[in-house]
Amino acid sequence: MAEMGKGVTAGKLASNVQKRLTRAQEKVLQKLGKADETRDAAFEEMVANFNKQMTEGTKLQKDMKAYLVAVKTMHDASRRLQDCLAEMYEPDWFGKEEMDTLIEEMIEKEMDNNLEDTDTLWLDYHQNIMDKSMTTLDSYLTQFPDIKARIAKRDRKMVDFDSARHHFSSLQKGKKKDEAKIAKQAALLEMAAPSWAQGLISAHQVAQTNLSFNQAEEELGRAQKIFEELNVELQDELPALFDNRVGIYVNSFQSLAGHQEKFHGEMSKLSQNLNDIMTKLEEQRELNEETNHSESASSPPKRPDPPPSRPPPRLPPSQHVGPTEDKASVPDAHTDSSSTTTTEQSAVTNGSDDKLPPGFLYKVKAIHEYAATDADELELKIGDVVLVLAFDNPDEQDDGWLLGVQESHWLQNKDISVKGVFPENFTQKV
Repeated sequence: MAEMGKGVTAGKLASNVQKRLTRAQEKVLQKLGKADETRDAAFEEMVANFNKQMTEGTKLQKDMKAYLVAVKTMHDASRRLQDCLAEMYEPDWFGKEEMDTLIEEMIEKEMDNNLEDTDTLWLDYHQNIMDKSMTTLDSYLTQFPDIKARIAKRDRKMVDFDSARHHFSSLQKGKKKDEAKIAKQAALLEMAAPSWAQGLISAHQVAQTNLSFNQAEEELGRAQKIFEELNVELQDELPALFDNRVGIYVNSFQSLAGHQEKFHGEMSKLSQNLNDIMTKLEEQRELNEETNHSESASSPPKRPDPPPSRPPPRLPPSQHVGPTEDKASVPDAHTDSSSTTTTEQSAVTNGSDDKLPPGFLYKVKAIHEYAATDADELELKIGDVVLVLAFDNPDEQDDGWLLGVQESHWLQNKDISVKGVFPENFTQKV
Protein backbone atom coordinates (compact mmCIF):
# COMPACT_ATOMS: atom_id res chain seq x y z
CA MET A 1 0.00 0.00 0.00
CA ALA A 2 1.36 3.38 -0.97
CA GLU A 3 2.67 5.62 1.80
CA MET A 4 1.03 9.09 2.11
CA GLY A 5 3.27 10.46 4.85
CA LYS A 6 4.95 9.46 8.07
CA GLY A 7 2.76 6.73 9.61
CA VAL A 8 -0.16 7.49 7.25
CA THR A 9 -1.14 5.10 4.47
CA ALA A 10 -3.59 5.58 1.64
CA GLY A 11 -5.96 3.17 3.35
CA LYS A 12 -5.77 5.05 6.65
CA LEU A 13 -6.36 8.33 4.91
CA ALA A 14 -9.34 6.93 3.04
CA SER A 15 -10.75 5.56 6.29
CA ASN A 16 -10.44 8.96 8.00
CA VAL A 17 -12.12 10.70 5.07
CA GLN A 18 -14.93 8.17 5.17
CA LYS A 19 -15.41 8.73 8.92
CA ARG A 20 -15.68 12.49 8.43
CA LEU A 21 -18.23 12.02 5.66
CA THR A 22 -20.23 9.59 7.75
CA ARG A 23 -20.22 11.96 10.78
CA ALA A 24 -21.22 14.91 8.62
CA GLN A 25 -24.07 12.91 7.11
CA GLU A 26 -25.21 11.77 10.55
CA LYS A 27 -25.24 15.33 11.95
CA VAL A 28 -27.28 16.54 8.98
CA LEU A 29 -29.83 13.78 9.50
CA GLN A 30 -29.99 14.63 13.25
CA LYS A 31 -30.54 18.32 12.57
CA LEU A 32 -33.26 17.50 10.05
CA GLY A 33 -34.91 15.23 12.63
CA LYS A 34 -34.51 12.16 10.48
CA ALA A 35 -32.19 10.47 12.98
CA ASP A 36 -32.30 10.47 16.77
CA GLU A 37 -29.29 11.77 18.80
CA THR A 38 -27.82 10.36 21.98
CA ARG A 39 -28.30 13.02 24.69
CA ASP A 40 -26.99 13.21 28.27
CA ALA A 41 -28.31 16.29 30.14
CA ALA A 42 -26.08 15.70 33.17
CA PHE A 43 -22.98 15.46 31.02
CA GLU A 44 -23.94 18.58 29.09
CA GLU A 45 -24.16 20.48 32.39
CA MET A 46 -20.69 19.22 33.30
CA VAL A 47 -19.35 20.49 29.98
CA ALA A 48 -21.01 23.88 30.53
CA ASN A 49 -19.37 24.13 33.97
CA PHE A 50 -16.04 23.12 32.45
CA ASN A 51 -16.24 25.80 29.78
CA LYS A 52 -17.15 28.43 32.39
CA GLN A 53 -14.34 27.26 34.65
CA MET A 54 -11.80 27.40 31.82
CA THR A 55 -12.94 30.90 30.81
CA GLU A 56 -12.69 32.21 34.37
CA GLY A 57 -9.30 30.60 34.93
CA THR A 58 -7.92 32.02 31.70
CA LYS A 59 -9.18 35.50 32.60
CA LEU A 60 -7.66 35.22 36.08
CA GLN A 61 -4.35 34.19 34.57
CA LYS A 62 -4.44 37.15 32.18
CA ASP A 63 -5.30 39.62 34.97
CA MET A 64 -2.60 38.17 37.24
CA LYS A 65 -0.01 38.69 34.51
CA ALA A 66 -1.26 42.26 34.06
CA TYR A 67 -0.92 42.78 37.84
CA LEU A 68 2.69 41.58 37.73
CA VAL A 69 3.40 44.01 34.90
CA ALA A 70 1.81 46.78 37.01
CA VAL A 71 4.01 45.84 40.00
CA LYS A 72 7.11 46.15 37.83
CA THR A 73 5.87 49.47 36.46
CA MET A 74 5.22 50.75 39.99
CA HIS A 75 8.72 49.64 41.01
CA ASP A 76 10.25 51.61 38.15
CA ALA A 77 8.10 54.65 38.96
CA SER A 78 9.01 54.43 42.65
CA ARG A 79 12.71 54.27 41.80
CA ARG A 80 12.45 57.34 39.55
CA LEU A 81 10.54 59.19 42.27
CA GLN A 82 13.24 58.39 44.81
CA ASP A 83 15.92 59.55 42.39
CA CYS A 84 14.01 62.80 41.91
CA LEU A 85 13.75 63.28 45.68
CA ALA A 86 17.47 62.67 46.11
CA GLU A 87 18.29 65.23 43.43
CA MET A 88 16.03 67.99 44.72
CA TYR A 89 16.80 67.55 48.43
CA GLU A 90 19.10 70.47 49.15
CA PRO A 91 22.24 70.00 51.29
CA ASP A 92 21.20 72.51 53.96
CA TRP A 93 17.79 70.90 54.53
CA PHE A 94 17.15 68.81 57.61
CA GLY A 95 18.20 65.16 57.45
CA LYS A 96 20.08 65.31 54.14
CA GLU A 97 22.35 62.40 55.08
CA GLU A 98 19.47 60.37 56.51
CA MET A 99 17.44 61.01 53.36
CA ASP A 100 20.26 59.87 51.09
CA THR A 101 20.73 56.73 53.15
CA LEU A 102 17.02 56.01 53.25
CA ILE A 103 16.77 56.28 49.49
CA GLU A 104 19.93 54.44 48.49
CA GLU A 105 20.23 51.62 51.01
CA MET A 106 19.26 50.38 54.44
CA ILE A 107 19.91 52.80 57.27
CA GLU A 108 21.25 51.60 60.62
CA LYS A 109 17.95 51.36 62.46
CA GLU A 110 16.41 49.51 59.50
CA MET A 111 19.18 46.94 59.67
CA ASP A 112 18.45 46.48 63.38
CA ASN A 113 14.83 45.78 62.51
CA ASN A 114 15.80 43.50 59.61
CA LEU A 115 14.15 45.83 57.13
CA GLU A 116 15.13 45.82 53.47
CA ASP A 117 15.64 48.66 51.06
CA THR A 118 12.85 49.51 48.67
CA ASP A 119 14.46 47.89 45.61
CA THR A 120 14.78 44.56 47.43
CA LEU A 121 11.20 44.80 48.72
CA TRP A 122 9.81 45.39 45.22
CA LEU A 123 11.87 42.59 43.67
CA ASP A 124 10.94 40.10 46.40
CA TYR A 125 7.28 41.07 46.13
CA HIS A 126 7.26 40.51 42.36
CA GLN A 127 9.15 37.22 42.63
CA ASN A 128 6.92 35.84 45.41
CA ILE A 129 3.77 36.50 43.41
CA MET A 130 5.38 34.88 40.38
CA ASP A 131 6.55 31.81 42.30
CA LYS A 132 3.45 31.21 44.39
CA SER A 133 0.25 32.63 42.90
CA MET A 134 1.23 32.66 39.22
CA THR A 135 2.90 29.23 39.17
CA THR A 136 -0.08 27.63 40.92
CA LEU A 137 -2.46 29.19 38.43
CA ASP A 138 -0.37 28.15 35.44
CA SER A 139 -0.24 24.54 36.62
CA TYR A 140 -3.99 24.57 37.17
CA LEU A 141 -4.69 25.72 33.61
CA THR A 142 -2.35 23.24 31.89
CA GLN A 143 -4.91 20.44 32.30
CA PHE A 144 -7.70 22.23 30.44
CA PRO A 145 -6.46 21.76 26.84
CA ASP A 146 -6.18 17.96 27.26
CA ILE A 147 -9.64 17.63 28.81
CA LYS A 148 -11.12 19.92 26.17
CA ALA A 149 -9.63 17.68 23.45
CA ARG A 150 -11.06 14.56 25.12
CA ILE A 151 -14.51 16.14 25.32
CA ALA A 152 -14.33 16.88 21.59
CA LYS A 153 -13.21 13.30 20.94
CA ARG A 154 -16.07 11.98 23.06
CA ASP A 155 -18.51 14.04 20.95
CA ARG A 156 -17.06 12.60 17.73
CA LYS A 157 -17.27 9.04 19.06
CA MET A 158 -20.84 9.68 20.11
CA VAL A 159 -21.67 10.61 16.52
CA ASP A 160 -19.88 7.46 15.33
CA PHE A 161 -21.90 5.43 17.81
CA ASP A 162 -25.17 6.99 16.63
CA SER A 163 -24.23 6.40 13.01
CA ALA A 164 -23.32 2.75 13.66
CA ARG A 165 -26.53 2.29 15.63
CA HIS A 166 -28.65 3.71 12.85
CA HIS A 167 -26.84 1.63 10.22
CA PHE A 168 -27.34 -1.55 12.21
CA SER A 169 -31.00 -0.71 12.76
CA SER A 170 -31.51 -0.14 9.05
CA LEU A 171 -29.89 -3.50 8.28
CA GLN A 172 -32.20 -5.19 10.77
CA LYS A 173 -35.20 -3.73 9.02
CA GLY A 174 -33.84 -4.61 5.59
CA LYS A 175 -32.89 -8.15 6.59
CA LYS A 176 -36.48 -9.39 6.35
CA LYS A 177 -36.90 -7.77 2.96
CA ASP A 178 -33.66 -9.34 1.78
CA GLU A 179 -34.73 -12.76 3.04
CA ALA A 180 -37.99 -12.49 1.11
CA LYS A 181 -36.13 -11.33 -1.98
CA ILE A 182 -33.71 -14.24 -1.65
CA ALA A 183 -36.59 -16.71 -1.36
CA LYS A 184 -38.15 -15.32 -4.54
CA GLN A 185 -34.85 -15.53 -6.38
CA ALA A 186 -34.36 -19.08 -5.15
CA ALA A 187 -37.75 -20.08 -6.57
CA LEU A 188 -36.78 -18.75 -9.98
CA LEU A 189 -33.41 -20.52 -9.78
CA GLU A 190 -35.08 -23.78 -8.95
CA MET A 191 -36.77 -23.78 -12.30
CA ALA A 192 -33.64 -22.79 -14.25
CA ALA A 193 -30.84 -24.55 -12.37
CA PRO A 194 -30.20 -28.19 -11.70
CA SER A 195 -31.39 -29.44 -8.36
CA TRP A 196 -27.83 -29.92 -7.01
CA ALA A 197 -26.96 -26.16 -7.62
CA GLN A 198 -30.11 -24.66 -6.14
CA GLY A 199 -29.02 -25.12 -2.49
CA LEU A 200 -25.60 -23.59 -3.11
CA ILE A 201 -27.02 -20.44 -4.66
CA SER A 202 -29.47 -19.95 -1.80
CA ALA A 203 -26.78 -20.48 0.84
CA HIS A 204 -24.48 -17.92 -0.84
CA GLN A 205 -27.14 -15.22 -0.86
CA VAL A 206 -27.97 -15.80 2.82
CA ALA A 207 -24.26 -15.70 3.72
CA GLN A 208 -23.81 -12.36 1.96
CA THR A 209 -26.72 -10.85 3.87
CA ASN A 210 -25.50 -12.22 7.19
CA LEU A 211 -21.94 -10.95 6.55
CA SER A 212 -23.12 -7.35 6.13
CA PHE A 213 -25.33 -7.66 9.21
CA ASN A 214 -22.55 -9.12 11.34
CA GLN A 215 -20.08 -6.44 10.23
CA ALA A 216 -22.56 -3.73 11.15
CA GLU A 217 -23.16 -5.35 14.52
CA GLU A 218 -19.40 -5.53 15.22
CA GLU A 219 -18.94 -1.91 14.19
CA LEU A 220 -21.77 -0.89 16.49
CA GLY A 221 -20.23 -2.76 19.43
CA ARG A 222 -16.82 -1.23 18.79
CA ALA A 223 -18.18 2.34 18.48
CA GLN A 224 -20.29 1.89 21.60
CA LYS A 225 -17.31 0.66 23.65
CA ILE A 226 -15.04 3.56 22.64
CA PHE A 227 -17.76 6.11 23.35
CA GLU A 228 -18.72 4.69 26.74
CA GLU A 229 -15.10 4.48 27.94
CA LEU A 230 -14.50 8.16 27.18
CA ASN A 231 -17.89 9.10 28.58
CA VAL A 232 -17.32 7.33 31.90
CA GLU A 233 -13.81 8.81 32.34
CA LEU A 234 -15.02 12.35 31.74
CA GLN A 235 -18.04 11.93 34.01
CA ASP A 236 -15.59 11.10 36.81
CA GLU A 237 -13.03 13.83 36.04
CA LEU A 238 -15.19 16.86 35.22
CA PRO A 239 -17.02 17.16 38.58
CA ALA A 240 -13.74 16.69 40.48
CA LEU A 241 -12.05 19.36 38.37
CA PHE A 242 -14.94 21.76 38.90
CA ASP A 243 -14.80 21.33 42.68
CA ASN A 244 -11.02 21.82 42.63
CA ARG A 245 -11.41 25.41 41.44
CA VAL A 246 -12.26 26.58 44.99
CA GLY A 247 -8.93 25.42 46.40
CA ILE A 248 -7.01 26.95 43.49
CA TYR A 249 -8.67 30.34 43.93
CA VAL A 250 -8.14 30.26 47.70
CA ASN A 251 -4.45 29.38 47.35
CA SER A 252 -3.84 32.00 44.66
CA PHE A 253 -5.54 34.91 46.39
CA GLN A 254 -4.48 33.94 49.90
CA SER A 255 -0.87 33.84 48.78
CA LEU A 256 -1.27 37.15 46.96
CA ALA A 257 -2.89 38.79 49.99
CA GLY A 258 -0.17 37.48 52.30
CA HIS A 259 2.62 38.86 50.14
CA GLN A 260 0.76 42.15 49.76
CA GLU A 261 0.42 42.46 53.53
CA LYS A 262 4.12 41.79 54.10
CA PHE A 263 5.24 44.10 51.31
CA HIS A 264 3.04 47.02 52.32
CA GLY A 265 3.95 46.49 55.99
CA GLU A 266 7.66 46.82 55.27
CA MET A 267 7.07 49.70 52.87
CA SER A 268 5.00 51.51 55.51
CA LYS A 269 7.99 51.46 57.86
CA LEU A 270 10.20 53.03 55.22
CA SER A 271 7.44 55.50 54.41
CA GLN A 272 7.16 56.39 58.10
CA ASN A 273 10.88 57.19 58.18
CA LEU A 274 10.43 59.43 55.14
CA ASN A 275 7.42 61.06 56.76
CA ASP A 276 9.41 61.74 59.94
CA ILE A 277 12.17 63.45 57.97
CA MET A 278 9.65 65.56 56.09
CA THR A 279 7.85 66.47 59.33
CA LYS A 280 11.08 67.71 60.89
CA LEU A 281 11.92 69.61 57.71
CA GLU A 282 8.54 71.33 57.90
CA GLU A 283 9.11 72.19 61.57
CA GLN A 284 12.48 73.67 60.67
CA ARG A 285 10.87 75.72 57.90
CA GLU A 286 8.19 77.06 60.25
CA LEU A 287 10.82 77.96 62.85
CA ASN A 288 12.83 79.83 60.24
CA GLU A 289 9.71 81.70 59.15
CA GLU A 290 8.96 82.71 62.75
CA THR A 291 12.55 83.90 63.24
CA ASN A 292 12.48 85.86 60.01
CA HIS A 293 9.14 87.42 60.94
CA SER A 294 10.46 88.45 64.36
CA GLU A 295 13.58 89.96 62.83
CA SER A 296 11.50 91.77 60.21
CA ALA A 297 9.25 93.26 62.90
CA SER A 298 12.23 94.75 64.76
CA SER A 299 13.83 95.82 61.46
CA PRO A 300 17.34 94.57 62.24
CA PRO A 301 19.86 94.27 59.44
CA LYS A 302 19.83 90.94 57.64
CA ARG A 303 23.34 90.40 58.87
CA PRO A 304 24.75 92.49 61.74
CA ASP A 305 27.56 94.86 60.99
CA PRO A 306 30.85 93.79 62.49
CA PRO A 307 31.39 95.22 66.00
CA PRO A 308 33.22 98.53 66.11
CA SER A 309 36.94 98.34 66.42
CA ARG A 310 38.05 98.56 70.00
CA PRO A 311 41.04 100.42 71.43
CA PRO A 312 43.98 98.56 72.93
CA PRO A 313 43.16 96.51 76.06
CA ARG A 314 42.41 98.74 79.00
CA LEU A 315 43.37 98.37 82.64
CA PRO A 316 41.06 96.30 84.82
CA PRO A 317 38.22 98.34 86.29
CA SER A 318 39.64 97.91 89.81
CA GLN A 319 42.65 100.14 88.93
CA HIS A 320 40.40 103.08 87.94
CA VAL A 321 38.69 105.39 90.37
CA GLY A 322 35.60 106.51 88.52
CA PRO A 323 33.17 108.88 90.22
CA THR A 324 29.63 107.63 89.97
CA GLU A 325 28.38 111.13 89.33
CA ASP A 326 30.00 111.00 85.85
CA LYS A 327 27.88 108.01 84.69
CA ALA A 328 25.54 110.35 83.00
CA SER A 329 28.13 110.71 80.26
CA VAL A 330 27.94 107.02 79.26
CA PRO A 331 26.71 106.87 75.61
CA ASP A 332 23.67 104.71 74.95
CA ALA A 333 22.45 103.94 71.41
CA HIS A 334 18.90 103.45 72.68
CA THR A 335 18.54 106.65 74.83
CA ASP A 336 19.49 110.33 74.75
CA SER A 337 21.32 112.20 77.52
CA SER A 338 18.14 112.98 79.44
CA SER A 339 16.94 109.35 79.41
CA THR A 340 20.39 108.17 80.50
CA THR A 341 20.04 110.05 83.78
CA THR A 342 16.63 108.43 84.33
CA THR A 343 18.07 104.99 83.49
CA GLU A 344 20.96 105.58 85.91
CA GLN A 345 18.52 106.45 88.64
CA SER A 346 16.58 103.28 87.82
CA ALA A 347 19.80 101.30 87.97
CA VAL A 348 20.58 102.65 91.44
CA THR A 349 17.11 101.69 92.58
CA ASN A 350 17.32 98.23 90.95
CA GLY A 351 20.76 97.76 92.47
CA SER A 352 19.16 97.45 95.83
CA ASP A 353 17.06 94.55 94.61
CA ASP A 354 18.56 91.18 95.53
CA LYS A 355 17.22 89.64 92.28
CA LEU A 356 19.26 91.93 90.04
CA PRO A 357 23.03 92.56 89.90
CA PRO A 358 24.54 95.89 90.96
CA GLY A 359 24.52 98.48 88.17
CA PHE A 360 21.70 96.71 86.26
CA LEU A 361 20.24 98.88 83.48
CA TYR A 362 17.99 96.70 81.29
CA LYS A 363 17.73 93.31 79.54
CA VAL A 364 18.59 92.45 75.95
CA LYS A 365 18.15 89.28 73.86
CA ALA A 366 20.73 88.01 71.39
CA ILE A 367 19.43 87.85 67.83
CA HIS A 368 22.76 86.78 66.31
CA GLU A 369 25.56 84.62 67.54
CA TYR A 370 28.82 86.31 68.60
CA ALA A 371 32.09 84.51 69.21
CA ALA A 372 34.28 86.28 71.74
CA THR A 373 37.71 87.31 70.42
CA ASP A 374 39.11 88.67 73.69
CA ALA A 375 39.12 87.59 77.32
CA ASP A 376 36.90 90.48 78.47
CA GLU A 377 34.22 89.84 75.80
CA LEU A 378 30.93 88.02 76.35
CA GLU A 379 30.04 85.17 73.96
CA LEU A 380 26.47 85.20 72.64
CA LYS A 381 24.13 82.57 71.20
CA ILE A 382 20.79 83.29 69.58
CA GLY A 383 18.14 83.61 72.29
CA ASP A 384 20.53 84.34 75.19
CA VAL A 385 19.17 86.92 77.63
CA VAL A 386 21.81 89.35 78.95
CA LEU A 387 21.55 91.76 81.91
CA VAL A 388 23.12 95.05 80.78
CA LEU A 389 25.30 96.70 83.44
CA ALA A 390 26.69 100.19 83.83
CA PHE A 391 30.42 100.61 83.31
CA ASP A 392 32.37 101.39 86.49
CA ASN A 393 34.17 104.05 84.49
CA PRO A 394 32.19 105.61 81.62
CA ASP A 395 35.45 106.35 79.79
CA GLU A 396 35.95 102.59 79.36
CA GLN A 397 32.83 102.17 77.18
CA ASP A 398 33.53 101.98 73.47
CA ASP A 399 30.95 103.24 71.02
CA GLY A 400 28.51 100.43 70.02
CA TRP A 401 29.52 98.11 72.86
CA LEU A 402 27.63 97.17 76.05
CA LEU A 403 28.67 95.53 79.30
CA GLY A 404 26.61 92.65 80.73
CA VAL A 405 26.29 89.22 82.28
CA GLN A 406 24.28 86.20 81.15
CA GLU A 407 20.95 86.18 83.04
CA SER A 408 21.12 82.40 83.46
CA HIS A 409 24.53 82.67 85.12
CA TRP A 410 23.36 85.43 87.46
CA LEU A 411 20.24 83.55 88.54
CA GLN A 412 22.24 80.43 89.34
CA ASN A 413 25.36 81.96 90.89
CA LYS A 414 24.53 85.59 91.83
CA ASP A 415 27.97 86.42 90.49
CA ILE A 416 29.00 89.09 87.96
CA SER A 417 32.67 88.18 87.79
CA VAL A 418 32.06 86.63 84.35
CA LYS A 419 30.60 89.85 82.93
CA GLY A 420 31.94 91.02 79.58
CA VAL A 421 31.42 93.43 76.74
CA PHE A 422 29.49 92.58 73.55
CA PRO A 423 28.35 94.38 70.38
CA GLU A 424 25.04 96.16 70.90
CA ASN A 425 23.76 95.55 67.34
CA PHE A 426 23.82 91.79 67.92
CA THR A 427 20.99 92.20 70.45
CA GLN A 428 17.62 93.78 70.93
CA LYS A 429 15.96 95.13 74.06
CA VAL A 430 13.51 92.85 75.82
